Amino acid sequence: MKATPLAIPEVILIEPKVFGDDRGFFFESFNQKAFQQATGRTDLHFVQDNHSRSRKGVLRGLHYQIRHPQGKLLSVLQGVIFDVVVDLRRSSPTFGQYVTQEVSADNKRIMWIPEGFAHGFEVISDTADVFYKTTDYWAPEFERSIAWNDPDIGIRWPDDQPTLSAKDQQAVSFATAECFA
Repeated sequence: MKATPLAIPEVILIEPKVFGDDRGFFFESFNQKAFQQATGRTDLHFVQDNHSRSRKGVLRGLHYQIRHPQGKLLSVLQGVIFDVVVDLRRSSPTFGQYVTQEVSADNKRIMWIPEGFAHGFEVISDTADVFYKTTDYWAPEFERSIAWNDPDIGIRWPDDQPTLSAKDQQAVSFATAECFA
């Protein structure tokens, strides 16, 4: 497994070692010991797995939970997404900055998104199945959304007219969003 900190070093791109031949492939998608070594975090336990399917042009995000924040370990089982992570920790030198990665079933990349970050993705293939483990349970009363196209963040998404949920259409600006200490 190769673990690469991104421009925001707490966000880590994990590239598993893939064994393939004419029959198909095999790779270890999660190993607690290797994950702890890659992230330096021995305090984490995953408590919930989520799986979403979306069609091309669907944008989900930018989501986070202000209380009961969730770390997410994300992979794509089918398709391709443009993945975005925004730092919402006011005490961080990278507060308000973001990183992006293309994550797909073909490249088998895995993203570690720690607590304190907003997360979103846009589907750039016909469909995509996204699978992620979380370090805390979904708490809808603490869920928040920042507008995908907030000019203060300035994310360059693949599509400038994505399909959004009703909740994401009502997302707040970065300037008024609740953030972490």
